[in-house]
Amino acid sequence: MASNTKATTVKRKNKHEKAGRRRKNKLARKSTASAVELFAGMGAPGTATPKTK
Repeated sequence: MASNTKATTVKRKNKHEKAGRRRKNKLARKSTASAVELFAGMGAPGTATPKTK
């Protein structure tokens, strides 16, 4: 049977690895804006662009 210290160390290591993976997955889920979001400020197609102040 493994020692309590070894078990705790392994659990801590796994927790850190999982935290990093979760962070990366969260970033990858929404890395770039969609076309709708990119061109939202330009108005509907075929119409003039809205004037800015």
